[in-house]
Amino acid sequence: MTMSGEKSKNKKEITSYSDWMSQLPTELHSVPLYMLAIPGSHDSMSYDLDVNSSIVEPDNLKKFSRICCVRKMIRRWAMTQNEPIIQQLDAGVRYFDLRIARKPRDSNSTRLYFHHGLYTHSDVETVLLMINDWAERHPTEVIILALSNFKGFEKKNKTHLHNHLISSIKAIFGAKLVPRKGVPSLKSCWDQKHNVMVSYDYPANQHIEIWGKIAYYYGNTMDPNKVQSQLRLNLEKRGKPRGFIVCGLNLTLPADSRIFFYILRMCDNFANVVHRSLPRLLRWVKEQAVKTPMNIVASDIVTRDQFVPIVVNLNISKQA
Repeated sequence: MTMSGEKSKNKKEITSYSDWMSQLPTELHSVPLYMLAIPGSHDSMSYDLDVNSSIVEPDNLKKFSRICCVRKMIRRWAMTQNEPIIQQLDAGVRYFDLRIARKPRDSNSTRLYFHHGLYTHSDVETVLLMINDWAERHPTEVIILALSNFKGFEKKNKTHLHNHLISSIKAIFGAKLVPRKGVPSLKSCWDQKHNVMVSYDYPANQHIEIWGKIAYYYGNTMDPNKVQSQLRLNLEKRGKPRGFIVCGLNLTLPADSRIFFYILRMCDNFANVVHRSLPRLLRWVKEQAVKTPMNIVASDIVTRDQFVPIVVNLNISKQA
């Protein structure tokens, strides 16, 4: 009875998710970041998709780029997030899945955008500057930016575009960048005033400020039960944690003609599908976290269904 009372007394409540990392129990400040449960957003910039842009993917729909209703249909099913990135940060999200692209006929040879089915309105540099401003105002919150899926990086300009993007990242975030050495914890990041980690899915070993690709496990299906089964298998095969991983709760549309089964539903959209499935997936997360350690947990529509509080409080429940 006394032990239970002491644990309850020591259990720390999170009062504001905009600064939740600083509110974690002191004993978690020195554990590796890859041992913490961290909320992440899948296709983080998809709220900003430009319906007037050409179609980036899937390949079998590119030929319909000039048809407005097709672009609108793609946007309805490619919007995996419905809140701007700053609102996601304020809500407590700390991992961001950023898909990078260059528009083929852009007059600016190094200007880059985000993509998911369509290109975004916002360019990469503008968004990174916004994130940097937020990080400046929240020095205790460690943000992980995962850059990947580089579209339009053709053979002739690939090296130039990667070098330009990495140089921009280093110029924007500067001393905030977590260097690729040792095993970072909240305390080590706070002590050294680092709070932005960049994972880059392209070789960049010569840049100590840039981390390699973080493994992203996901179900590759629209069936929540199959997502759970695949993630459970991956987590159990992983064994003892030795580095960062992402457990992606995201549902995935088929890449072949089966996609039409979903996108031709005129009275439905991706956000509604997620709303129907996410509560079930989050119940599974709470159950699975007791059996296998969770690190980054990424989802669609991250500001709904108590996603952030459920993931963050996995850290607190470890101490109970």
